[in-house]
Amino acid sequence: MKLGIIGLGNMGGAILGGIIEKGIAKNYEIVGYDINESLRNKIKEKYSINIASGNEEVIENATAVILAVKPQFMADMLDGIKDKWNSDTVIISIAAGKTIEWLSVHLGSDKKIVRCMPNTPALIGEGCTGMCVNENVTSDDLEYAMRLLGACGKVIDVTEKQMDAVVGISGSSPAYVFMFIEAMADAGVAAGLTRDKAYEFAASAVKGSAALMLETKKHPGELKDMVCSPAGTTIAAVQTLEQGGFRGLVMDAVESCVERNRQL
Repeated sequence: MKLGIIGLGNMGGAILGGIIEKGIAKNYEIVGYDINESLRNKIKEKYSINIASGNEEVIENATAVILAVKPQFMADMLDGIKDKWNSDTVIISIAAGKTIEWLSVHLGSDKKIVRCMPNTPALIGEGCTGMCVNENVTSDDLEYAMRLLGACGKVIDVTEKQMDAVVGISGSSPAYVFMFIEAMADAGVAAGLTRDKAYEFAASAVKGSAALMLETKKHPGELKDMVCSPAGTTIAAVQTLEQGGFRGLVMDAVESCVERNRQL
């Protein structure tokens, strides 16, 4: 088995690290390449994988190749190696906005293509990845791709029509959450907490609340109501959020993200 990774930045490196840590592939079975020489050297030192001299060497005889290249660079990169692929290779793209149809144009319609969208919590093994595939991908290919992507968190199978929404509420949403945490921490500082404790309280509240919903399977509205005592402090805060259009603003932000993704 040979696993290739083109693009060894944050997401490519996170997926690589998870794959090695979970034992899905050994470091000597993996070959990677990145246009950035210092990044290649860093990954080589950290994970002891094989570093290729170029993209063509990565895809040679590969069982699967993960494409972790930024969307704006994908076309030139793929067009440079279009005729070099093995038709049996499972090609996994994490590029935002690049549809299966677009990938097929630059790879060939006979290729096995997996389109996915991870998010940055994959850096600590807590990611959530949306995934869809084309008709060339077999059930065994699908299982293998899910194992690779699952090395950094959970994987959810979706239709391609749903991928834009996945980008909006999962791929990009850590940024919204970090802004929410920062805003709560600022308020905590204003109310008298030290900065470090404010961040810890705010981040722990977000983490714990998400875990509670996933663990109990309760509707978020029900869990919200559990915190809101009659004439209490929480319902006063909720009222302020509602008056400011909190939910509508979040929905508008996701919609903007989805629309931008469609333009890429």
